[in-house]
Amino acid sequence: MKDGRIAVGVLGVEHRHAYGMLKGMLDAGCVATGWWTDGEPAPVAGFRNRFPDLPRVADRRAILEDRSVDLVLIAAVPSDRAGLAVEAMRHGKDVMVDKPGCVSAAQLAELRAAAAATGRIWSVDFSERFEVPAVTKAAELVAAGAIGRVIQTLGLGPHRHNAHLRPDWFYWRAATGGILCDIGSHQIDQFLFFTGSADAEIVTASSANFANPAHPGFEDFGEIVLKSDKARGYIRVDWFTPEALPNWGDGRLFLLGTEGSIELRKYVDVGGAPGTDHLFLVNGTRCERIDASAAGTPYFRRLAADIRDRTETAMTQTHAFRVTELALEAQRLADGLTGR
Repeated sequence: MKDGRIAVGVLGVEHRHAYGMLKGMLDAGCVATGWWTDGEPAPVAGFRNRFPDLPRVADRRAILEDRSVDLVLIAAVPSDRAGLAVEAMRHGKDVMVDKPGCVSAAQLAELRAAAAATGRIWSVDFSERFEVPAVTKAAELVAAGAIGRVIQTLGLGPHRHNAHLRPDWFYWRAATGGILCDIGSHQIDQFLFFTGSADAEIVTASSANFANPAHPGFEDFGEIVLKSDKARGYIRVDWFTPEALPNWGDGRLFLLGTEGSIELRKYVDVGGAPGTDHLFLVNGTRCERIDASAAGTPYFRRLAADIRDRTETAMTQTHAFRVTELALEAQRLADGLTGR
């Protein structure tokens, strides 16, 4: 710690999610010590613009061996994240990693072993839940019984391809793990969380490359059907957000309860209402749109508290590992169905 505050270092800014990860921890009262990344990936310019006073170190060991650093944030190439996380935990650091936290069962086994051996926290920033105030508000409503017991979720995760901005590794299956391993993990996380399920089963999963023949190993569409002892879920993810949409994707989440329903239009309302974080609630007494933009994103302050108190208020370790495992299982099943 530095001056009684949790100290944070950054390893890898290959993905722009590094911006939100660091901002969230700084807003939670932490202090940043420095950052490292390999080479000059495109997000470096944006990272420097947002955090101009944060020094870059030439060797990641400067962060790993700094005893004042409590938490390491990792947004490297997906296939490199597990190795960096294991290294950080073995140096006594807690870890927040961008999703996917790893891209193979072997990497997941290494992460589990490292967490068990070191007692460090391995947390995945599922940004489609943790960085969206509308999801915070939905969680409050569900906890208050506004729609009864959640029995089904429908998660839609469309993304803009932006091919001209993508690094080469974006198209390498070995680097990303596949569309279900990657962005599908967001939706699995939300299914378990909102249905109160400790575990789930992948009923079926599939993936496809419908429109990118120049990149035969790339998947631009994926879907998952899953179930638990409490609920059912459907997930669709894709890279087909059209250019006219004013943001990167019209992410939606639908929660069906025994006494009502909630729809989240997280990032944009194509119905015309301005802003983000649109929540629609229907139950026995209410039928309304709620502006949820002020609901906050408590994941980051909860994680800071967990680091100080060695608790699990932000997300349990079991949940982080099981979501990752289910995403890998879905990807393997999809691979079998598509013959790869």
